[in-house]
Amino acid sequence: MAQIELGGVSKTYRDHIAVHALADVNLAIEKGEFAAAVGPSGSGKTTLLNLIGAIDTPDTGVIRIAGLELTATPADRLADFRLRHIGFVFQSFNLFPVLTVLENLEFVPALQGVPQAERARRAANLLEAVGMQDLRDKRPGELSGGQQQRVAVLRAILPEPDLVLADEPTANLDSENATLLLDMMERLNGERGITFLFSTHDPAVMRRARRLIQLRDGRVARDEVQAP
Repeated sequence: MAQIELGGVSKTYRDHIAVHALADVNLAIEKGEFAAAVGPSGSGKTTLLNLIGAIDTPDTGVIRIAGLELTATPADRLADFRLRHIGFVFQSFNLFPVLTVLENLEFVPALQGVPQAERARRAANLLEAVGMQDLRDKRPGELSGGQQQRVAVLRAILPEPDLVLADEPTANLDSENATLLLDMMERLNGERGITFLFSTHDPAVMRRARRLIQLRDGRVARDEVQAP
């Protein structure tokens, strides 16, 4: 069974006109993949991630994550599933400015009910594993953009999710910091088996992804596995 399954998924947004963000998308992603949804602005990349992450709901179709049918799950159970199984990385970082790096990392495990000593241990170990232990007591305003985005990735994976969804994670980074970020995500994918799904139009991310899912006008135009 695939970790992520979409069957006949469509989503239309209506304002003054109807915008068909996704149209009859069928997709399966296996556990441990390092995949990217690619395409120009308006192709449906962010909508795809929002639906898979249960941030939004489709108009039609079925979405299953690890066997759970999101489209038939009550909102309270869906919120708990999201908290325990899915990590999110946004291009705007979304760190809490009044918290230190260590406190930012501990935030979601605290919501999960992980004891303070255990979440502090996990956070310290993860920072050390990626060579960022010197940043533990700094606040986001004291970090560069690249450092903030790497902290955002660590925050997403510290709760030990099965899946990390990253929406244009390199959009606000220079090439050097983008490389550092991608190096770290590849390492976490390889060592921990976490599935990563990106939305991106960054060629650097496309080169690293082992699978490219090309969207055009809300449809899957091409789906290919890349040679390592």
